[in-house]
Amino acid sequence: MNMIGKEIRLERIIDRNTRKTVIIPMDHGFTLGQIEGLTNMTNIISEVSEGGANAIVLHKGMVKIGHRKSGKDIGLIVHLSASTAMNPDPNDKVLVCTVEEAIALGADAVSIHVNLGASQESRMIEEAGIISKDCTHWGMPLMIMIYPRGKDISSTSPASVGHCVRVAEELGADLIKTNYTGDPISFRKITEACSVPVLIAGGEKAGDLETLRTIRDAVSAGATGVCMGRNSFQRSDPRRFVHSICNVIHRGVDPEKAMVTR
Repeated sequence: MNMIGKEIRLERIIDRNTRKTVIIPMDHGFTLGQIEGLTNMTNIISEVSEGGANAIVLHKGMVKIGHRKSGKDIGLIVHLSASTAMNPDPNDKVLVCTVEEAIALGADAVSIHVNLGASQESRMIEEAGIISKDCTHWGMPLMIMIYPRGKDISSTSPASVGHCVRVAEELGADLIKTNYTGDPISFRKITEACSVPVLIAGGEKAGDLETLRTIRDAVSAGATGVCMGRNSFQRSDPRRFVHSICNVIHRGVDPEKAMVTR
């Protein structure tokens, strides 16, 4: 098992001093099209990297557009699965990239998406198992983005979120992205029962202070950081807001002060 490769690559994603991370996913264009914030990929990648983000998530075709072209370096996670909002069931994620392709692109990690409770759950779990095997073989860290999504399933229920985290851990994830349950007490029970770093998703865009308070609460409950897209790249000043997120996660600054501290 090539674990040293995973360790070396994870150092580009998780801060070695704080043991926390700020990841900005930018894979939304595949699902939603030319959405606000992601129409100029070169600029937005530069903005979030200068803001202090540890890594970004891109689909394979977008890597050549702006990653590591100039400015501050930033970790690269290549996303392997996708769907579009045009599909009657956007929860149906399929593989569109391989671990080997991600290695050729210079990725520091790969990510896949699994929706528990969706009608295609079995296939997504099966594909995640295959990708996990490939990641172990190549020494490539695997982030599993896993959510409770389906008929009559609460997306933030502690039981459902906890089940998602356990499935990802059992599949061999090195990082797990999932929904925040909404309160630190229930979320701490989830993180304490998991041996793998857990990151919270950002979801729909919310207010600056509200978002930073949620991040603070999640980190206080054991989250290793955030994997937050629209709640970061759709701000009027993405660089400043990502800097504020980093203040909360890496420097422990109160949200009220984090927004003005540069």
